[in-house]
Amino acid sequence: MESKVVIVPPGKIYDFVDGKFRDDTPEEYVRQNIEKRLVIEHGYPKEQIAVEFTIRTGSKRPRADIVIFHDKENRAQENIKIIIECKKEKTEPTQKKDGVGQLQAYMSSCPNCEWGMWTNGRQRFVYRKVVNEKGRIEFEEPNDIPSVDGSLENIERPKRTTLKRSVEDNLLFAFKTCHNHIYANDGLQKSEAFFELLKVIFCKIFDEHNIGHPLEFYAKSKERANPDGQLVIAGRIGRIFDAVKAQYPQIFEAADKIKLKPRSLAYIVSELQSYSFLGTDVDIKGKAYEEIVGSNLRGDRGEFFTPRNVVRMAVGMLEPTVDERVLDPACGTGGFLVVAMNYVGDVLRQAFEEELGKTQKEWSDTEKDTFARKIRQVAEENFIGFDLSTTLVKATKMNMVMNNDGNVNIFQCHSLLSPHEWEAHLREGVSKVLGIRASDIRNADTIGFFDVVMTNPPFGSEIPIRDATILSQYDLGYIWEEDKEHPGAWRRTDRLQSSVPPEQLFIERCVQFLRPGGRMGIVLPDSILGNPGLAYIRHWLIRNTIILASIDLHVDTFQPKNGTQTSVLFLQKKTDEQVRKEERTGKMRDYPIFMAMVDKVGHDKRGNKTYKRDKYGNEILEDDESSGEVETAANGTQVIRYKAKKRIEDDQMPLVVEAFRQWRKQEGISW
Repeated sequence: MESKVVIVPPGKIYDFVDGKFRDDTPEEYVRQNIEKRLVIEHGYPKEQIAVEFTIRTGSKRPRADIVIFHDKENRAQENIKIIIECKKEKTEPTQKKDGVGQLQAYMSSCPNCEWGMWTNGRQRFVYRKVVNEKGRIEFEEPNDIPSVDGSLENIERPKRTTLKRSVEDNLLFAFKTCHNHIYANDGLQKSEAFFELLKVIFCKIFDEHNIGHPLEFYAKSKERANPDGQLVIAGRIGRIFDAVKAQYPQIFEAADKIKLKPRSLAYIVSELQSYSFLGTDVDIKGKAYEEIVGSNLRGDRGEFFTPRNVVRMAVGMLEPTVDERVLDPACGTGGFLVVAMNYVGDVLRQAFEEELGKTQKEWSDTEKDTFARKIRQVAEENFIGFDLSTTLVKATKMNMVMNNDGNVNIFQCHSLLSPHEWEAHLREGVSKVLGIRASDIRNADTIGFFDVVMTNPPFGSEIPIRDATILSQYDLGYIWEEDKEHPGAWRRTDRLQSSVPPEQLFIERCVQFLRPGGRMGIVLPDSILGNPGLAYIRHWLIRNTIILASIDLHVDTFQPKNGTQTSVLFLQKKTDEQVRKEERTGKMRDYPIFMAMVDKVGHDKRGNKTYKRDKYGNEILEDDESSGEVETAANGTQVIRYKAKKRIEDDQMPLVVEAFRQWRKQEGISW
């Protein structure tokens, strides 16, 4: 295996194509994503690409951001095939100096350059240079630049075999481009624009799933260029959406329509049609989805959607199994449920691969369909989510379908209400999943059905619970007094508190949701774990649960949106017999607790990613395993040669997961 370490100086980026150090700027962020798209998605060899290539335009010698040559042997201006200009987000395409006019001028100066692309990460324009009958240069606007094979047919109407897996943030760029186009051109509010985009995304996913039929999610450039063609595209996508509504009646109403103008719909289809949503890595899809959700649907109930690395850490420590029931009672956009479902899906995939004796890439269509049905079955039988916001409920359902086709059970529900106050359709829906009678769900003592609960509840004194009916369900809804005869012990009075922050009640509600022996992970403000005035909560926890682990998160974890100091607390519910025995004897079993402090979370307080550095402050790069190819040396030895390097996110949470698993093994803790 050929491998080496590269050290990157502070403020620099290691260029994906030529390996040179470049300034770490917003423009460079866009360019590096495009470079990876050219090589990994479009298949161009790095030797055929040049970065910062000088072009002669009259007396000027500007440098084009990226050029692709017709072949790798002749790297001259006369042999340029494609020119790409990458700008920072704030640059507008209409700007005289750095807009699309600059790109077209470069293309005109290169006689054999046929293609060009201009992008600022949120807008993208593709041009094809043609010469009209009068010998004048004109610029057509196709859907995309050609891949290395030069096929134009797949640009107009892709096949399943030619769909591309998105890399890095290119799918996020596409989502932003589409959303901004809707917001700017269709007169919709941000949240409305978001849901119209999701309708189109569902059509794309459904079309990919419709194996045995040619893809219908496409927009030819000539159709996109005129009103009649745009109506043809709208009709084609409308028929797909009719089938989507029939398959997902819990998400879409029968009367729902795609409300986008035909011109906007045609544009969005052309932006998304080349990607494989089913083949793209779930983390890339999840990041793209949750970023655009977070920028459009964030509410005012103390919601701060959980970073994916925190979610992955919690799921990795709780390790849900295929047969366990999983609940998130404050699911937001569904981050915990999506990652947990993917975790279980990986376990299922490995089992399928062992049974079939071949990897997933080698499965037949029938085997893929069997696996997909099993995933849906597990999601339908074992995964449930609640959220108070009807908008977020819908967003979570869409997130689950987009990321793993899990047709999961997400219900609009005030999770802190007494179960006897749940609406009939909610009790019926939950009881159907759990395989019980709706009448069995009566109160807080009759909801302990789940093996795993994981959540990040809304918290803060600005959104207190004051309703006495709600507070009376909880021990923590009452006033507690310290037992003067037994320092450190507390007793509950019969007096209700006037108000309680919701996260405190969520602790008890989550324990109520657990079966005896069930386990949970919950994100909490550090005040609960350290404030002397909240010692009674810690007393209640010790009495009713086994504290498995406490992970102290860095203050930047939820930045740039929120700077609250938080921890993730992992608990296991005691059985009634354990609680009674300890009360009877007055003694609690002594046991170890896993504790860790996460100092590095992969980003800073501004939300910018941070990467591992050496003692001199230089970034460290490692081989990108996804770029490895097996080559046969002259002596017949096979070696893996890596074509790319990648930065290492400075995130300690994966280390916490590994350390916790080793600790569990040493302590003999199993579930």
